[in-house]
Amino acid sequence: MARNEEGGNSERGSPSSSTTNVRVRARPDPFLVICRCFSVITAVAAILCIVVNVLSAIRSFKDISDIFDGIFRCYAVAIAIFVVVAETEWGFIMKFWKVLEFWAGRGMLQIFVAVMTRAYPENSGEQKVLVLLQNIASYLLLACGVVYVILGILCIGFLKRNRQKKEVTRDQAVKDLQELERRREELEALLIVERV
Repeated sequence: MARNEEGGNSERGSPSSSTTNVRVRARPDPFLVICRCFSVITAVAAILCIVVNVLSAIRSFKDISDIFDGIFRCYAVAIAIFVVVAETEWGFIMKFWKVLEFWAGRGMLQIFVAVMTRAYPENSGEQKVLVLLQNIASYLLLACGVVYVILGILCIGFLKRNRQKKEVTRDQAVKDLQELERRREELEALLIVERV
């Protein structure tokens, strides 16, 4: 206790030494970390849907009689790529597709891709691995889409956007504080040079 009081008195005697040791660290918001992890899972599920649909399209185009399935799979690939890009929350995409800012809209798009991936199931014995991948990809993306819709109805997406804005503001404040600290140290160094 006496040691703490002595340390406090010594810091009061030299205010510059106490301010130079200040380090500001912005702790990540646990809610935003969970949201980012869920976005990664959803993006991985959409990428798996892309792979499955590309493989199915290649198989369909090899079999000329099944060309409509191949065209359908190409559309599924294009929309699944859009789902992956939407999960990155790239500002360019969000500016033109405002509906993807809302989790319910994003979830409905994911459900649509999952249904397209699951369409035209194969029952042939030689394509068991492809059918298994198709089922895994479609049900995983379907589950993510349902979660997005439910959380969107509960306005969790709105909460996430507000927390993201606060995080950006906090990060900017930390950067500004660090810049001010750096500038103060430069000015103190100049002042010391002028005194000498």
